[in-house]
Amino acid sequence: MKTTLLHTPASRLRFGAARADITPPVGINHRFWGAAVHNESTGVHHPLLADVQVFEPVCGGSEHRLVRVQCDSLGYPRDLFHSLQSAVADAAGVSPGNVSITHSHTHSAGAVDAGRWTQPGGHLIAPYLQTLQSKLTTVCREAVQAVKPVTIEYRATRCDMGNNRDCRDDERDFYVCGFNPDVMDSIPLLVARVSNHRGETLRIFVQYSCHPTTLAWENTEISPDYPGALRETVEHHASVPCTFLLGPCGELGPRIGYVGDQEIADRNGRQVAFAALAAFEGMGPPGHDLEYAGPVVSGANLGTWKYTPCTADRMARLENYAFEAASAALPVRERPDADALRREAEDWEQRITRAKVEGDNDQIRIGRAMQERANRWIARLSDFPSGDTYPLEYTVLIAGDAVWVTVEGEPYFLIQKELQQRFPDQFVIVSPVDRSYQVAYLLPRKKYGIGLYQEEPSLLGPGCLEMLIDAVGGRIAAMLNS
Repeated sequence: MKTTLLHTPASRLRFGAARADITPPVGINHRFWGAAVHNESTGVHHPLLADVQVFEPVCGGSEHRLVRVQCDSLGYPRDLFHSLQSAVADAAGVSPGNVSITHSHTHSAGAVDAGRWTQPGGHLIAPYLQTLQSKLTTVCREAVQAVKPVTIEYRATRCDMGNNRDCRDDERDFYVCGFNPDVMDSIPLLVARVSNHRGETLRIFVQYSCHPTTLAWENTEISPDYPGALRETVEHHASVPCTFLLGPCGELGPRIGYVGDQEIADRNGRQVAFAALAAFEGMGPPGHDLEYAGPVVSGANLGTWKYTPCTADRMARLENYAFEAASAALPVRERPDADALRREAEDWEQRITRAKVEGDNDQIRIGRAMQERANRWIARLSDFPSGDTYPLEYTVLIAGDAVWVTVEGEPYFLIQKELQQRFPDQFVIVSPVDRSYQVAYLLPRKKYGIGLYQEEPSLLGPGCLEMLIDAVGGRIAAMLNS
């Protein structure tokens, strides 16, 4: 036997958390799906939530404090992100660079960029954003007040609710963005359990890399999509709050998705929740590692294992803590012309008007979808700085055996897979859609130029994902070796 001691990946630090309900008012603009025929939300499926987490070293002041805000939202444009980031930073007593705002990326929350303020239901966006900022600052103060010493332990499993969605339609000779049965592989699911000094569980994190796109254009209600039922199921069985963290999922989505049936979203969420609960139930007591205890002679020579308390040296290593925020200069694609896009949007508006007169519902749907694409590009261009490279921002938190990473945009899962392979002794958790969501996708170099949907809205060019992986990996290595 080569291995007689199995370390449980863990962190020892100070941690606090609080939650707010950030559900928008019914009637707010809800037309994010291009194929949707409705404009305003008609109800609420499950509430949208914001969880604020505060991380601090065991020994250290607020200058080392990191604030992670996880919101049930599609994402925020750059100006809104900076406004919320500054407000949360003031409430937490830290610099804005110590605040990350990541998103579940539910496509049923509605979008809140300024271009939608003049659309039906848009008059509710500005008042909602004022309320959102007030709620985030309030719960941030609550999270700071709740900070206490904790142990966070980690476990990995898999779940096949999600799947690859880069699917080639050979009959029509193009790619569709949907379940690809030719690439069947369950997606890693990560669980983190937060415990206090008495060994009581305080909170559970569940990270899963799958787009929340169960519900699509037929759904008219505000919804967190599958993360809503996921959270509710975990909380019902574990009796503690559950924070959902989206993982890198540029090419990953639900096997059964793009529907209006909310029960399917709930079923998808429960499937992920039960996989997470199985991992949670398999975790040992906090502050313990699994050690070989030797043979016991019975009908056979039985090999026995037991959980033993971590040594003092190991406990000290678990208190290793470092945080850095940085950026990587990534190549930018040639941008489309904003004036041409505006003319295109106006042209589609005229086509939609004619189709309404003619009662041609198919052409109405197509026209609205194409108009939505043009308007999204206009919003991206207004939100994106000039230049041949883009300084994509990311953060790295080293906490004992774990590396918590946030990155801007929507990278393919390759970033988490590659970072975990480069640092096998660390437990790596990557959260995308930090800061502005307008960057869109980061594809592997070989995926550009073959006709994938993800390339169309992306502002970044070939090589961007590999360069980001190298930048983040280099940063992690430097921090671990310092």
